Amino acid sequence: MDRKASAIWRGNLKKGKGELSTESGAVKNVPYTFSNRFEDVPGTNPEELVGAAHAGCFSMFLAGALEKKGFIADSLETSAVVTIEKQGDGFTVTSSKLKLRAQVPDCDAKTFQAIAEDSKANCPISRLLNTKVTLEVDFHSPLHASSTAH
Repeated sequence: MDRKASAIWRGNLKKGKGELSTESGAVKNVPYTFSNRFEDVPGTNPEELVGAAHAGCFSMFLAGALEKKGFIADSLETSAVVTIEKQGDGFTVTSSKLKLRAQVPDCDAKTFQAIAEDSKANCPISRLLNTKVTLEVDFHSPLHASSTAH
């Protein structure tokens, strides 16, 4: 299963503008800027979208893990705070903090905590945050467009 998303950026870092989209169309040409990302100006940013993905993934994974143990949640409300901090010459995402409010009939707190901790460690987005990243590049430059091989 491949899930696809894309970003387009035009211009320099601080005055440029970009758009984020998902192949499904759930996110389509959503604008983002330096100010949205680093200056708390309203609008989305990559870290906010990672937070939504992490909260959603964890909630679904936890629901499945609870079901395997014979429990059905009345409600799993998860929020995520993804922190980005200046480090050296750039920025680094330093944490994703999940906060869960749950209502699960017939499940005791100790059992629930163990299932929730396992879900935190093993949901696909938690695993993603520790994964290998690859890059494939298709580069075109107007500077070399008229060049010919001799």
